Amino acid sequence: MTISRTQSQVVSERRALLPVSVFAASLMFLIGVVIPVTSKAVETNDGHHELLSGERILLATVEETSSADVRVDTGDLQTRYLPLNVRKDKGLPELQVGDRIAITVNDQNLIVDVHLLGEIDHHRIIRGVLARPLMAGHEQAVIRTEDGEQESYVVRPLARSKVASVPVGAHAIFLLDERHGIADATYGSAEAAAEAQELRQKMTPLKSSFKRVTGVILKTLDRNTISFQAHEGSVQLLEVSPLVLDKLPQGHLVVLFLDADNTVIDVSAYDTEH
Repeated sequence: MTISRTQSQVVSERRALLPVSVFAASLMFLIGVVIPVTSKAVETNDGHHELLSGERILLATVEETSSADVRVDTGDLQTRYLPLNVRKDKGLPELQVGDRIAITVNDQNLIVDVHLLGEIDHHRIIRGVLARPLMAGHEQAVIRTEDGEQESYVVRPLARSKVASVPVGAHAIFLLDERHGIADATYGSAEAAAEAQELRQKMTPLKSSFKRVTGVILKTLDRNTISFQAHEGSVQLLEVSPLVLDKLPQGHLVVLFLDADNTVIDVSAYDTEH
């Protein structure tokens, strides 16, 4: 009889501990899901999703939309608002009340990207340096990658001030979104940040800081060179950045922008009314 009572007590104790065990297992599962989201690379069902160091993903629900922004609930006490251009700039559908979304924020808790849950959001990282200063508006950046190739990328509105703060020649890490636009930028090490600090005095100048010449492009020559007749009549040969060659219209009055090496880095149509 004593043995029977002991077994009964053990069964009762096990039943009492069962909810606690289930809760503990659930808690461990949730921790296992949340922790990888804040790491440098996150594996999703859609493929490999990379993040810069310090970035993390917040899950939220859209509570209210307006013509200026979107109010979302992330579970925090403080309400968060999302600017409309974070998705409009990429041609993505507008957010609606009730939408479940994933918000990527950087180490300063600033918004990097916003996607609907289940929406393709592959991000990837490239390493390199700004090959030349950004033009006015900071909408386009030319990056020389580690293999020596120069690639031109659109800079997303939320990343423009951050990319503009990266000096030309400083080694940096850039986060590209699913449409190959630069969504964020940072430095990979303390040494890279110190290098950028040393180059800070060579900060990106505005478009108005470049030398400008007005005239007509006569002919495109070999070795990325053009024959150009300036407005006052003189004809000269100018070297052109490979990324600008396709933008040069022949026979039309244009304004060329030249860098310190007298290389054409941008072109715009001449404002005849002005």
